[in-house]
Amino acid sequence: MSGAVVVGGSRGIGLAVAELLSARGVGVVVNGRDPDVVAEAAQRISGLGYAGSPTDPAVADALIDACVQTFGSIDVLINCAGTAEPAGSSILDVTSGQFRELLDAHLGTVFETCRAAAPRMVAQGGGAIVNTGSFAFLGDYGGTGYPAGKGAVNGLTLAIAAELREHSVRANVVCPGARTRLSTGPDYERHITELHRRGLLDEVSMRGALDAAGPEYVAPTYAYLVSDLATDVTGRIFIAAGGFVGEFARPTPGFLGFRDANDAPPWTVEEIHEMIGG
Repeated sequence: MSGAVVVGGSRGIGLAVAELLSARGVGVVVNGRDPDVVAEAAQRISGLGYAGSPTDPAVADALIDACVQTFGSIDVLINCAGTAEPAGSSILDVTSGQFRELLDAHLGTVFETCRAAAPRMVAQGGGAIVNTGSFAFLGDYGGTGYPAGKGAVNGLTLAIAAELREHSVRANVVCPGARTRLSTGPDYERHITELHRRGLLDEVSMRGALDAAGPEYVAPTYAYLVSDLATDVTGRIFIAAGGFVGEFARPTPGFLGFRDANDAPPWTVEEIHEMIGG
């Protein structure tokens, strides 16, 4: 039996992913911060529960150790944990402490678990990592630490994929859209409609955010990416939202201008304006 760790696997998208992996014969360790909720989720999937925050390096190490000891290997690592930005948070009022907490919850969790799992995967000859990003990294949903953390998760995952490709360890990102406890309720609805009013979200994006499908529609994309069917898929950023599956194209530089620095002077400010703003 292959072994998987699903961080944030006690609720929402993580729980839906854990349930699907378990149904496909994978041994799953579910992780979350609430011991009672973790225990209930583990019982639900006939797996193992481990409560605690993987931003703590010791917890991250213990999670991977528990998977190896219980199921013989760590073949799959899925990071689904996250926390919402404080209501109304923006660069105009967020505190340094709030920003650091948000970065830690998203980027810190991903880093610590990948740091703990990657050497084990390399030593055993392969593995699959899927980290959870967000449309928010584009900035359209406002905020500070949440989009910053999710954007950093993208960059870290692409770097892991590039570094570990030669070891048959693959890493991808899923940016999900699903109805969870973080994306329901009056406060969330007010937040989304206010973003639309301010012009940050278009009509289609607003309607999609307010009428998202359940997490069971997102889980199959995660399950595919860690399956043997996806052995050649790595270093990519996918979208899974209800019935929509998509992919963010890899950014490539567009041509604005060129001159040979060996025999030409630097661009003037006016010339740069002509290329960028003219």
